[in-house]
Amino acid sequence: MRSIRQFITPALTSFARSFERQVRPVASISASVHGGQIGQRRWQSGRSGPKGGRGPPSPPVVSGEEAISLLHSHDRIFLHGISCNPQHLLRSVCAAVDAGVLDKLTLYHLHLEGDTPHVHPKYEGKIRSSNLFIGHNCRQAVNEFRADFTPIFLSEIPLAFERGVIPLDAVLMSVSPPDKHGYCSIGPDCTSVLAAASHASTVIAQVNRHVPRTHGQSSIHMSELSAVVEYDEPLPLLQKKKQKAGAEEKLKQIGAHVAELVQDGSTLQTGIGGIPDAVLAHLIDHKDLGIHTEMFSDGVIPLIQRGAVNNQRKVIDPGKTVASFCAGSQDLFDFIDDNPGINFLPSQFVNSPRYIQMNPKVVAINSCLEVDLSGQIASDSVGHTLFSGVGGQVDFERGAALSVGGRPIIALPSSTSSGLSRIVPAITPGGGVVTTRAHAHWVVTEYGKVYLFGKNLRERAESLISIAHPDHRDSLSAFAEKMLSKFDAKAWDVPRDRRKVCLTDGGGAEYRIF
Repeated sequence: MRSIRQFITPALTSFARSFERQVRPVASISASVHGGQIGQRRWQSGRSGPKGGRGPPSPPVVSGEEAISLLHSHDRIFLHGISCNPQHLLRSVCAAVDAGVLDKLTLYHLHLEGDTPHVHPKYEGKIRSSNLFIGHNCRQAVNEFRADFTPIFLSEIPLAFERGVIPLDAVLMSVSPPDKHGYCSIGPDCTSVLAAASHASTVIAQVNRHVPRTHGQSSIHMSELSAVVEYDEPLPLLQKKKQKAGAEEKLKQIGAHVAELVQDGSTLQTGIGGIPDAVLAHLIDHKDLGIHTEMFSDGVIPLIQRGAVNNQRKVIDPGKTVASFCAGSQDLFDFIDDNPGINFLPSQFVNSPRYIQMNPKVVAINSCLEVDLSGQIASDSVGHTLFSGVGGQVDFERGAALSVGGRPIIALPSSTSSGLSRIVPAITPGGGVVTTRAHAHWVVTEYGKVYLFGKNLRERAESLISIAHPDHRDSLSAFAEKMLSKFDAKAWDVPRDRRKVCLTDGGGAEYRIF
C-alpha cells in the first residue's frame, strides 16, 4: 500500500509550509485519502471490489458457526474494537475453540467494550489476546501474563499491518446493514479496521442493525467481505467509573483550570473520562470551537447543539467534527447516526501530527498516571503494572505544540484515591514513559497549572511541586533539593515577579509558572 503522503496535493503541501503566514480553510484531505491508500484492498479468497473482478458481488450470509469455519488454527485475527466489538462472532470463535475445532489463535485488538470471553483463564494456551491498547476487561489477563501488550502509536498500527510486522489472516468486524449501493458502515470505530481488512485474506462481518451509519471514511462494500453473519445486538455502552467522595469536585477544579487555556476559535482534542467531561462542561459559553480528536464521548453533544463547537475556524475539514472513534451512551450513538457534521476517519490521518498542526490553536487535553519532577509522563503503566496503552497522546501533544497558538496539556489529579502523589520524584521503576519531558508543555492538577516548555530541571521541579498535593510537597521538595543541589544555586535568585512566560499565540497572555 502506498504512503498517505502521496495523496496530499502540491498546493496543500505548499500551504502547510507557509501556514504561519496565511491561515485559510482548505478542502477536505479525507477526500484524497478516500481514493488512495485507505481505499485500496488486497483481494484474496475470491473477494472482489465494488468495481468488479473475481468472485461473487456479495458474500454468503451464514451462521456464526459457518462463518468461523473459514478460520484455521494458528490464525492471526484482528478484532474490530471499542464499541464495535463483534461480540457474537467472538463468542462463536470461543465456541469453536471449546469444541476443539480451532486452536492456537492470536487475537489482535484495541480496547474492547462489552464481552471479552477470549481472555478467560480457560483459554490460556488456546487463544492469545494481543492488546494494542488495554481496556479494563483485559487488564487482569495482561498483568497475569495470559495476554500480551504492544506499545504502539495508534497512528502507526496500519503501518504495522502494511510492513508485515503484525501479519493478519482474518478480520472480524461489526457493520451496519448495507445501503442500496451495497455499502455497510463500520460505525463508531474507524481507527484501523479498514487497514486490517486490506491486509487479511478473510474478512467476516457481523451485520448488526444497531451499528449507526457514520460519515467520513467509514464504509466497506459488501463485495469486500468473505462472509456475513446477520445478528442484531445492542452495541456495548461505555461503563463509567463511579467517582469516590471528593473526586467529582477535584475533577471540576481541573476542568476549570484547563478551560482557562482554551481560547475562542481553538481546535480541541479530548479523550474519554472524568477529566475531559469536566473540561467540556466549562466550555459551553466559548465560541467557534472546532474538534479534531482521536476520540470523543457524550460531552461534545451539548457543545455542538449550543453552537460552541461549529468547526468554522478549522483548516482541515472545516465545518466537520473529525474523530477516529467514539464511545459512550446510546444517546451518543443516536447523535452520530447519519450525522453529516461528523467525519470518522482512520487513525493514520486523524492522529498524524502533520495534519493536527495545520488547525489553529490546537488544544490537546490528555491525562496520565504519573509525572516526575523532570516532566516525564507515564500514561500506560505504574511500575510493571499495565493499565492502558500509548494511543495518540504523543501525536496530539506534538501536533498541538506545532500548531500556531497551540497548547499541549497534561491534566491529572494530584493524588490517587488512596492518597499517593501522582507527581513523583521519579517514575516508578518499570513504568513506561509515554510522553517525554521534552514534549511536556502544560501540566494541570486541581491546584493549578504550570508551563514546563523551555524550563530547566530545577525550574520544572519547583513548578510541579507547586501543583502537587500539599501533603506531599515537603517530601518532593526535599528530594528536589538533594538531587539538584549540585546545580548553580543562583537559579533560585530570580525574583518571583519575573518568573513568567508569555505564550506565542498572538494573544499576549501571560501565566506565572510558579
